[in-house]
Amino acid sequence: MARAEPAVPGARVSPVAEEVAMETSIFRYIIRHSGRQQVFLLALTLVSFPFLYYSLDLPKIIINEAIGGRDFPKALLGREVEQIEYLLILCFVFLALVLINGCFKYFLNVYRGQLGERMLRRLRYLLFSRVLRFPLPHFRRMSQGEVISMITAEVEPLGGFIGDAMALPAFQGGTLLTILAFMFVQDWVLGCSAVVLYPLQMYLIPRLQKRINALAKQRVRTVRQLSQRIGETVSGIQEVHAHDTSELELADISDRLGTIYTIRYDIYRRKFLIKFINNFIAFVTPFFFFSIGGYLVINESLTLGALVAVLAAYKDLSGPWKELLRYYQMKEDARIKYEQLVDQFQPAGMLDEALQRPEPDGVAALEGTLVATNLTLEEDGGMKVIDGATFTVEVAARTAIVGPGGAGRSALSQLLARLLMPSAGSIRIGDHGLGGLHEAVTGRRLAYVGDNASLFSGSVRDNLFYGLKHRPTRPADYDQEGQLRRQAFVHEAAASGNTESDLGADWIDYEAAGVPGPEELVERAIEVLGAVELEADIYELGLLGTIDPSAEPELAGRILDARAVLRDRLKDPAMASLVEPFDRDRYAVNTTVAENLLFGTPIGESFDLEHLGENSYVRSVLDRTGLTGIFQAMGLKLAGIMVELFMDLPPDHEYFERFSFIGADALPEFQNLHRKAEAGGAGQLEEGERNMLLSLPFKLIPARHRLGLIDADFQQRILDARRVFAGGLPSDLADSVAFFDQDSYNGATTLQDNILFGKLVYGRQQSRQEVGRLIGEVVDTLGLRRRILELGLDSAVGIGGSRLPAAQRQKLAIARCLLKRPDILIVDGATASLDPAAQQTIMDNVFRDLAGRGVVWVLNRAEEAQRFERVIVMDGGKVVEQGSYADLNRPGKTFHGLAAVD
Repeated sequence: MARAEPAVPGARVSPVAEEVAMETSIFRYIIRHSGRQQVFLLALTLVSFPFLYYSLDLPKIIINEAIGGRDFPKALLGREVEQIEYLLILCFVFLALVLINGCFKYFLNVYRGQLGERMLRRLRYLLFSRVLRFPLPHFRRMSQGEVISMITAEVEPLGGFIGDAMALPAFQGGTLLTILAFMFVQDWVLGCSAVVLYPLQMYLIPRLQKRINALAKQRVRTVRQLSQRIGETVSGIQEVHAHDTSELELADISDRLGTIYTIRYDIYRRKFLIKFINNFIAFVTPFFFFSIGGYLVINESLTLGALVAVLAAYKDLSGPWKELLRYYQMKEDARIKYEQLVDQFQPAGMLDEALQRPEPDGVAALEGTLVATNLTLEEDGGMKVIDGATFTVEVAARTAIVGPGGAGRSALSQLLARLLMPSAGSIRIGDHGLGGLHEAVTGRRLAYVGDNASLFSGSVRDNLFYGLKHRPTRPADYDQEGQLRRQAFVHEAAASGNTESDLGADWIDYEAAGVPGPEELVERAIEVLGAVELEADIYELGLLGTIDPSAEPELAGRILDARAVLRDRLKDPAMASLVEPFDRDRYAVNTTVAENLLFGTPIGESFDLEHLGENSYVRSVLDRTGLTGIFQAMGLKLAGIMVELFMDLPPDHEYFERFSFIGADALPEFQNLHRKAEAGGAGQLEEGERNMLLSLPFKLIPARHRLGLIDADFQQRILDARRVFAGGLPSDLADSVAFFDQDSYNGATTLQDNILFGKLVYGRQQSRQEVGRLIGEVVDTLGLRRRILELGLDSAVGIGGSRLPAAQRQKLAIARCLLKRPDILIVDGATASLDPAAQQTIMDNVFRDLAGRGVVWVLNRAEEAQRFERVIVMDGGKVVEQGSYADLNRPGKTFHGLAAVD
């Protein structure tokens, strides 16, 4: 990492000049962040020992004096007590001591657990905060699976250990010493018998444990490698299928699993050898007590009460000793895990923490001239991706970066965005070095969008506004209960060293977007979506969204108005044939049998269309209307047709999606079922098999499948069953289906379906486009487009944006950059997946939207550089030419050759 240069004036930087490394030892980490709490635990532990000692000594007094004594009455607390009274008093004192000891243990355990969880939360937060400062090249050597595993699973045991790190050995060791002291007080011979084998354990166990520690370290490394390999295989599953390498992958995983098995088996052998030694010694010691103690009692050198008390104490002695041995093993395991974390989370080239936190007092605009001097970027192995690049451009200029493949164009754009740090050289913008700018400056005044945009799970709105969410700008409005929860959260966050920022606050920087508030921000968002040609797609997502009519009655009413307008327009003979409207008294041939029966949209799982035949109420409706036998016979016939038509087709054949009711994986099962029914009759089928057959007719769409199985008589029976279904619906199922009603909004289906109130007719080539155009006209006439766009902004994008096509993800990423109005926008192949016309349109719109601001664009076609004011030509990691398009596009120039190739 290059040396950090001075930050912008007015930036509040950390008082620590250098990055504070993670503590190399887990005990250093514990003392640094929980020293006071550990001291408190130790002090409380010490206070508990006198109560423990007296609880051990009291049984001897009860046996020898209260039960076996004869000298009564006795003086106790200034009064004379008889034997029974004396016995009861001592017993209640013993009970009180047991309660006090239990309270000490309860409080210590809870406090240790709380402390451990706080420290675990702190550690995970620390590790994640360091991940946010890792240099990008480091992620090529460290897979996502490794990072996730280390922050989640691998640090989990550390939380329990941290809480016990000092208090547990102090408590258990103190308990052990207290019990041993009690034994020696009773008889030194018995005390020696109790500890005579401890030196042997203390000699053998650490040596066995040392090998276990080495194996555990090896196991962790091997499991990480397994996790990484599984992740790679899942990511490249397409290649596995394409090249028929599944057996190779299985062999690879088998080899790794075998290595893990060998390591773990070795660990088990040694671990249980330790347990064997401990158990053997634990049972040998009572031998000494019974033999030696019995001899002493017989010879009247020891009282029976003392022997009983010693035996009771020894029973309690094994627990602390085992806990101490377990603690030793846990300590070694925690030490190994922590040392590995230190190694993994301190890579070279981490971003200085002072450049990320705290928030600077002001974020100055970037202006003037950008000067790159002798920029060099080396990858692993010393290969230079950028080699001594030097150039000068104006911040507010439009700059193109061109060059052949492998010229280093993308790496240079990432250096300009401060996503990569140069190995040597510098970049200065005006009076400031780019390497020393706070991330609040580079993250707000610079914007970068590459060829593989990253989106986060959430809505389109969340991802679009992501670049405006730097710090909370407006506090959340909580009621009294919410304020109490917030205060508790802040207290725990501070105790755990986490940020206290409120996720529920308003994080949007409206000033950065150039708008005064939320309403104007939505207007601006729609504007930038139009600039990247994404508005129509978001509108389509909005039409596919749902609303709660009770929460938005006005919008629901306007959608019903749109339904009425559309119904009138569909009376046009040219359009009427495109849509089959819902009619309570007519069978809809463009919908499934299930939808015709329900005549509504299922809510929840009670009437899930895939398992409708298993629903007891639906079965009762079929029985009452005489449809059960018809459905089973039809299901058997459908199974035969599907098996005959699709059995020889490959599983990924398009016909399975277009025409089949049965998935390719279930086809053999239906083949066996059909063969069984043909041989022995449907009566031979089991209940589950009959349900499978019964489910098939529900998926049949007459207009689509055209199998001739649904005639007029069957349609009438379904209409009769529809009325029976709706009329007898039990009260507990009343909310499980939203019935179609011409005059009511259906909250369980989409806005588009509510407007359409019907189904598109199958077989009409342009029906979807024509009806979509007509719905658009109705929406615009009623002024609903803005609200539908807002609903589209709330559509979920899926994990990593998986629900959006690649082109939409790229457009959304560009819109996100435009929305924060950067001083310099850097575009690195972000439009490569779009068609040339869309690329040109978006480029024009970006120039228009960022008029007066800088744009740096990595171009794949040198000819496009004529639209830029400055051109940087790269070859072999070097800047070979720079200047205007006119100056460079001349014979003899490198750029001229590139443009001629295009």
